[in-house]
Amino acid sequence: MMILTGRVALVTGASRGIGRAIAKSLAAGGAHVIAAARGDNATSTVYEIVAAGGTAELATLDVTDPASVTAVVKAAIERHGKIDILVNNAGVARDQLMLRMKRDDWDGVIAANLTGAFTCVQAVLKSMVKARYGRIISITSVVGEAGNAGQANYAASKAGLIGFTKSLAQEVASRGITVNAVAPGLIETDMTKAISEGAHEEWAKKIPLQRLGTPEDIAAAVRFLASDEAAYITGHVLAVNGGMHM
Repeated sequence: MMILTGRVALVTGASRGIGRAIAKSLAAGGAHVIAAARGDNATSTVYEIVAAGGTAELATLDVTDPASVTAVVKAAIERHGKIDILVNNAGVARDQLMLRMKRDDWDGVIAANLTGAFTCVQAVLKSMVKARYGRIISITSVVGEAGNAGQANYAASKAGLIGFTKSLAQEVASRGITVNAVAPGLIETDMTKAISEGAHEEWAKKIPLQRLGTPEDIAAAVRFLASDEAAYITGHVLAVNGGMHM
């Protein structure tokens, strides 16, 4: 199920971790994936998709540069006639206690995580409205729902995505476009793999399901929300956190 044959999906931040898993999952469902990241960082993602029998292409995109976003979206629509699915996954973290946080660290995180999503949505929205179909999915965070010391900038950007998702969903529902968000908890990534095994065990003890999540856990949620099976779901934040925040 969750077949996406014939769909065209743009995934930002597709070079590694959650973004790469999302791109691969959508491609496995039959979508043609535009794997977008800075420079040629998503090249390996495209290779993996093609090697597995899927179809994908590389896009060089910086979500903080509106001209870059416009160029990528315009070229994709010229080639394929549409973008059916947008996954706003690109993001950064610059953690620091508020007393020590620099304004550049605040502005940089908001620009990438929140304004970047706004820029991408504006670029694809006219095409989706014209087609009277679309799936917009943003990757927020459990931190955007519960907060976290030392991450005021990151939490604000992710909480902003939740408000953005709910508001946009109300605006475009009549056009056949659904807008949802996925809120990951603590996920096994390159960063968490560098932490000691003991620290992993301590983190897992605080999670009701007793383990960290995987990028594939998030990708499965995104693929569901991108599919026709989720056609009656919009304005929703799907928590994928093992129960660490309810």
